[in-house]
Amino acid sequence: MPPVSGLHLQFGADASREVVVSWQTPVPVKRPRVMLGTPTHGFGTEVVARTSFYKDAKSGQTIYVHHAPLSRLRPGTDYVYAAVHDGATPEPGSFRTGPGGRAPFTFTSFGDQGTPTVGVLNGPRPPKITQKLTYLNDNLGSPYANDVTTAVEAVAPLFHLINGDLCYANLATDRIRTWSDWFDMTSRSARFRPWMPAAGNHENELGNGPIGFAAYQTYFTLPGNGGDPETRGLWYAFKVGSVRVISLANDDVAYQDGGNSYIRGYSDGSQRRWLEAELARTRADRDIDWIVVVMHQVVISTADHPGNGADLGIRQEWLPLFDRYGVDVVVCGHEHHYERSHPIRGHQPNDTMTPDPAATRTDLVDTTAGTVHMVIGGGGTSIPSMDVLFDTPQCNVITGVGATGANGKKTPVYVSEAAPWSAFRDRVNPYGFVAFSVDPGNRPGGRTTMAVTYYAVTGLYGQTEPIDSFTLQRTRNDGNSPR
Repeated sequence: MPPVSGLHLQFGADASREVVVSWQTPVPVKRPRVMLGTPTHGFGTEVVARTSFYKDAKSGQTIYVHHAPLSRLRPGTDYVYAAVHDGATPEPGSFRTGPGGRAPFTFTSFGDQGTPTVGVLNGPRPPKITQKLTYLNDNLGSPYANDVTTAVEAVAPLFHLINGDLCYANLATDRIRTWSDWFDMTSRSARFRPWMPAAGNHENELGNGPIGFAAYQTYFTLPGNGGDPETRGLWYAFKVGSVRVISLANDDVAYQDGGNSYIRGYSDGSQRRWLEAELARTRADRDIDWIVVVMHQVVISTADHPGNGADLGIRQEWLPLFDRYGVDVVVCGHEHHYERSHPIRGHQPNDTMTPDPAATRTDLVDTTAGTVHMVIGGGGTSIPSMDVLFDTPQCNVITGVGATGANGKKTPVYVSEAAPWSAFRDRVNPYGFVAFSVDPGNRPGGRTTMAVTYYAVTGLYGQTEPIDSFTLQRTRNDGNSPR
């Protein structure tokens, strides 16, 4: 029997009580299950895992993923577990559930990771090698993908947000190998804390499901969104203490043609309707202060070509909702550098809907004035974009697409704008992540804060250097003060 491989965790809709343990195998296995307990008392419960599978359209190989949902857990509690199936050695891990109410915790975020390995260009996969193999970096990987994982694990956050483009399997000669390499690399963190993803354009794989996300949807079990099986897990939300995290799938609204197939508008507005209902419900919940959105493509960017630029489709669809319901912070990837905006609210009356800054102080930001957007796309990809940032901040905005070009993609139509919303850009360091430390405060109706630090990953063994630090603040939602 194959071993337990790619062990990873996900939160359910309520992080204080729901965790899913997942792993994958290349063949079906018998009795996949998780043994669960606490550090003090050891294992005492066994939870049966359900098995999902998909057949990769490119290789014809089927992958089986086993998901054990752990429910009715105790808030703010440390657990130990071991994943196992018949014939395999149990693979251990541990995790801590989210707090049951307002309590401090830290989470981290980056996007656009890749793997530290290369892919096979030609020749059969082992163990049937009968000819010389040719290798190439076909999935945009770099050694820093490994270093950034190490750096996140050194912080030991409660959970991690990965802002799309997890491993670039859709570009790889061997998509299955690329997913496997990514899970092998990230499992040394993701088996101890949930890594909660957003679907990026490079999760779109030709032939894998009706809109290309079958692999992504099989590897992860994420909170439900009330949609049909086609959109399962592509957008979702979960609650951690006084924070609601909302993950969006931007290929549904973005103009840019960036995946293996062009799928703009695939939800026929259902994602937007779900988002508005989720935001309205969240802002009415007196137990929740902060709204954090994780998504892939961006609203702001000061990268010149060959960077992607901002996308008007996202500005048109999401920004009015972010404004109306007071989203606090949005974390993205897609552009392979780090930058952040001033709090933005509303937009200029022009063709690109240039966001208006609501304030310009950079060390302390009141998010009741507007939403801070953060590009955190230095997770490890081999093509960073910090060296193509405009000298004076400006933005290329994709306002539509034209005819299909030689690369098989619809040609983007760009309009340039000034960037009055630009607050900070790292033009030196290609790789890094951001840590958010939530302090709920101690008085109803008082202030709650998030201390935010961008760490550049600068060397082997996850060596880091703090580059940008600031504080977000807002009024708690449990008093009589206005939000």
